[in-house]
Amino acid sequence: MVPKPPTAGLHVPRHGVARAISKRGLGSRTQAAQWVREGRVRVNGKVVHDAELPVRAALDRIEVDGQECVAAQRLVLMLNKPRGLVTTRQDERGRDTVYRCFVGAALPWLAPVGRLDKASEGLLLFSNDPAWSSRVSDPKTGPAKTYHVQVDCLPDPAMLAAIQRGVVVDGEHLGALSVRQLRSGARNAWLELTLQEGRNRQIRRLLTAFDVSVLRLVRVAVGPLSLGVLPKGQWRMLSLKEIASL
Repeated sequence: MVPKPPTAGLHVPRHGVARAISKRGLGSRTQAAQWVREGRVRVNGKVVHDAELPVRAALDRIEVDGQECVAAQRLVLMLNKPRGLVTTRQDERGRDTVYRCFVGAALPWLAPVGRLDKASEGLLLFSNDPAWSSRVSDPKTGPAKTYHVQVDCLPDPAMLAAIQRGVVVDGEHLGALSVRQLRSGARNAWLELTLQEGRNRQIRRLLTAFDVSVLRLVRVAVGPLSLGVLPKGQWRMLSLKEIASL
């Protein structure tokens, strides 16, 4: 009796070839689809032109430019994002992007883990591992994010408590895990807000509901990972211990 191969009778997941390449950390799904269209991708020795062609990532041999497509080592870096840069690789309006900070660094493909809007600054992560990035960004599985926010008023304890409880804005409940005042001046104050999830412009929308304007917004920590003294516009790779902590 001929023994069955180890995969016989098992369901082997299939993904489109562009997605399979992206999941291995070699490029974005859009980039991989472009490689397929350019005839640079082979599956089991045959050139393919359909980016959605189903492949068995665990069994099929995928090559890009004649090199076998194997999973890249996971890399994660942190950038101290300056204000005025958009979190995207290419901006259709021609604005400067966060990738300006990596010019000349010869880095492999890396994608932002979450985002910070153009007017915000501080800790922004990048990784070549889409699955890891999704877990870190997910509000259920990912770490909390901490922000320092300069506001145009001197909020009293009652307002801080109300901000933490949150309000409903456009059908969404916006609130914070914690809110505290760090320091204050004659006309404005710095607050520390910690969020479990980072919805689009969440802090700005939340504070606007209390007639509070944001003067500066800086993300200072993601879970236990702190921005520290990293200079603005500079980046560094995370250690394996730091990656594991997230």
